[in-house]
Amino acid sequence: MRILLAEDQAMLRGALSALLELEPSFKVTTASDGLQAQAALREHAFDILLTDIEMPGLSGLELVAWLRAQQNPLASIIITTFNRAGFIRRALELDVGGFLLKDAPSDQLVDAIYRVQRGERVIASELALQALGDKDPLTDKERRALRLAHEGLSTAQIAQKLCLSDGTVRNYLSEAISKLGAGNRVEAARIARHKGWL
Repeated sequence: MRILLAEDQAMLRGALSALLELEPSFKVTTASDGLQAQAALREHAFDILLTDIEMPGLSGLELVAWLRAQQNPLASIIITTFNRAGFIRRALELDVGGFLLKDAPSDQLVDAIYRVQRGERVIASELALQALGDKDPLTDKERRALRLAHEGLSTAQIAQKLCLSDGTVRNYLSEAISKLGAGNRVEAARIARHKGWL
């Protein structure tokens, strides 16, 4: 089974890769961020995508959203330290096969990989109830603009990165600030991040 592991923390990436390679039927390829994983997915076929949520370049959820936009039904499992309702709801909307916390026992991860590859959905029980939390009010474009603002980019830099006009980016940020009841983009990003919407 060919597994693409996308994880930006080098020590965890190495440990997970070594752990998974102990399983005789697993062949693991690693990527250190979302963009590197995207490049690997363009060039090679995999059976499972095992990805962190928060990574530079593209988040794990953005990576899965990109796969779906390509009509690629690749089975995906999200592993995260964050049990935020917004993350879980977005993962379910993207038809992610599994959602596990990083502190889960290793045998649970291996079992989840086999089950998701068979078409089952595996969501850690402690996360399932979280999915009933607040509904994410942000559009994808508002979320991307707010995420870049959270990284410290100016309106002009965000516009350049998203291939949009400055005015359009200002509108997206303004809408996000309004929807979240925030005073400014920094507060809006903090609220969205805390809820798992960013």
